[in-house]
Amino acid sequence: MPTPDKRNELRAGTDGRATHDIGGLDFGDIDMSEHDLALWHKRVDAMIVLLNTKKHVFRTDAMRRVIESYGEQQYDATDYYEKWVRALRNLVLEQELISRGELEDKLAEARAVFEADGRAVADGMVPWDDIGARDA
Repeated sequence: MPTPDKRNELRAGTDGRATHDIGGLDFGDIDMSEHDLALWHKRVDAMIVLLNTKKHVFRTDAMRRVIESYGEQQYDATDYYEKWVRALRNLVLEQELISRGELEDKLAEARAVFEADGRAVADGMVPWDDIGARDA
């Protein structure tokens, strides 16, 4: 199973800090209030636990490598669990558990089921990262 090289990108105007290295930078106030997790947050966490600790498909270091390789705009535009789900998607492709085409078919199938049930479905598609490009 292929593992791409780590490729951290630098954050503009920070004297060489990697994109993910935002400690001490001004990103506004931090919401410290307790809040319930959305169902999809719990599902993402469960998938990672299953693939990481139960099935040993990848290690926590792989999640970190993928998240830390995001570009500045990509990193800043996604929240915590969005980073996780995007990394999870990239890792199942990278580890060749599923092809990009198979994944796109499953996502289209899920979208159709949700729409048929009258459930809200987000517009658009999360852009593919370089990892999935080879399966296109």
